[in-house]
Amino acid sequence: MIKTLLGLIVGISLSLILVFFLGENPIQVFLILVKSGFASKEDFGIALYYTTTFIFTGLAVSIPLKAGLFNIGGEGQMTVACFTAAAAGLLTATWPFPTGIIISILSAIVAGLLWGFIPGWLKANKNSHEVIVTMMLNFIATAVTSWLTLSCFRSTTTQNPETTTLPDQLKFTSIDFITKNFPNSPVNISLILSIILCFVFYFLYEKTIWGFKLKCVGENITAADKNKIDTKKIILQAMSLAGLCAGLVSLNEVLGSSGKFQIGFSAEYGFVGIAVCMLARNNPLAIILSAFFFALLQKGASDLALETQKITRDYARVIQAVLILSIASSLFLEKFNLLGKTEQKGPHGVR
Repeated sequence: MIKTLLGLIVGISLSLILVFFLGENPIQVFLILVKSGFASKEDFGIALYYTTTFIFTGLAVSIPLKAGLFNIGGEGQMTVACFTAAAAGLLTATWPFPTGIIISILSAIVAGLLWGFIPGWLKANKNSHEVIVTMMLNFIATAVTSWLTLSCFRSTTTQNPETTTLPDQLKFTSIDFITKNFPNSPVNISLILSIILCFVFYFLYEKTIWGFKLKCVGENITAADKNKIDTKKIILQAMSLAGLCAGLVSLNEVLGSSGKFQIGFSAEYGFVGIAVCMLARNNPLAIILSAFFFALLQKGASDLALETQKITRDYARVIQAVLILSIASSLFLEKFNLLGKTEQKGPHGVR
């Protein structure tokens, strides 16, 4: 953990050095990033909203990583689930409460799970590389959902590429006590679910036979197979659960906040989940804090565009990229004992 924090500090320092060469005051930029999420109750709510999404996408990376797999398909899994939640809601809008919202939730969960199952099945049965498959599925998800949105569900009241807005009975507003406490921000009850999931997966990883099998497959799939562990089943389960977790972003984005599917709504949230998981060292409980940290960066980046002259909100992506490289470098150096004697890890890195 100390090595990871060192990588984090180095990454932040490098980002601030870049700010200096852009002609801005690094101290001012740092203070804006730190304070932006705490400036008001509304700002804090926005940070918590991003935190919810990043927890879901961080878990979507964490589960396969335990099994020695690298899921970069969170973006596609999330996109398919968000569209499905909106489409299912619109198709059941006239159904009595709470039938419509239940169908929307279940449809989104199944969509995300299936989008994770596809690369899992191909990996388990055809030995297809999950990175390549999930990358291609991201593009397919974007293309298919965009076409369906514009062709079948497009809103007639706006020029924006989005679906018609769901009626209030299909959103969490009537039962959401978090939204009532943060009336001017998009944070919602999905935050509680995301935190609960982190504790659930921590328990599964550390206290169950399934978690032990998951780690065995990640450490040495050949040894796991010889010891009668159904490695194909574990791979399928890991990738499917990853898709499910990414799909839960739909609860935060569609049913909890906007009430519609918007083409391009994601600021690459699925890829941010990779950084969240890496910073947390693939610890589900640490993912909560890691997600909040990246949420502050996401929120602070929008403030930078307003309070500085030469930095846009895209600078958040630069910071995230630098942090990913710094943390990955620290893990690489630790793996080869270049930062001192460390505990030996499995062939796939951090577990």
